[in-house]
Amino acid sequence: MPIVTTRDGTEIFYKDWGSGRPVVFLHGWPLNADAWEYQLLHVAESGYRGIAHDRRGHGRSGQPWGGYDFDTFADDLDDLLTHLDLRDVTLVAHSMGGGELARYIGRHGTGRIGQAVLLSAITPSMLRTEQNPEGVPEQVFLDIKDGMMIERSQFWKDLAKDFFSADRPDTSATQGNKDAFWLMAMDQSLRAGLDCVDAFGHTDFTEDLRRFDIPTLIVHGDDDRIVPIDATARKAARIIPRATLKVYEGGSHGIALVGGDKDRFASDLLAFLKG
Repeated sequence: MPIVTTRDGTEIFYKDWGSGRPVVFLHGWPLNADAWEYQLLHVAESGYRGIAHDRRGHGRSGQPWGGYDFDTFADDLDDLLTHLDLRDVTLVAHSMGGGELARYIGRHGTGRIGQAVLLSAITPSMLRTEQNPEGVPEQVFLDIKDGMMIERSQFWKDLAKDFFSADRPDTSATQGNKDAFWLMAMDQSLRAGLDCVDAFGHTDFTEDLRRFDIPTLIVHGDDDRIVPIDATARKAARIIPRATLKVYEGGSHGIALVGGDKDRFASDLLAFLKG
């Protein structure tokens, strides 16, 4: 398996498909690089080099005891980009991966980066506060951690419904989508899962977003039940200087995985790459 070893000795698995200008995909929580297979195939067949890694604690990467914070995730990404010596990269990030992308730019700048895509991303901030009244209440994050500790397998099965807005009358989400979500979630270590909830629930990326100086595409569904669009995408589009916001009507949190939204995002991504 292709592996890069980070500065603290953690092994990070990655997929590397095709050739051409690199497009690096950052997965959400609690998924892994397999969540990007459709998009990886799409860009590789369109003349780009598609790369996706499993975040530490997820999938086939190492599962160390610590390091589940966004500074570390950003530095892991830097280790990967440096190892492969990638330039003029388009970073494409889903959900929690949006925080990884933002913190990477906040810590390492855009010297290697030409474009950014934030898909259903947690940026700039998830937690409900006086300054962010549209955010998610603290109790929700506590309930997530309790659910994982009580019976994580069933918790993932239950969460899949909201992840895909699978109870909508017009949903395209299938049982296969929900099964794939469960399978990837069960490959995440419990330690990583719990610490990541604290990380994505309580990290503010506002200052990181202010450092973006590259074209940025923001895509979000208006039926995202995991990451509220008003607390995240709409605010990020106002903070990032060169941002374009696309709102998918009825779109769930799992846009890149489901039916017509998956195809629409692939098309929008390719147009952005060419633009």
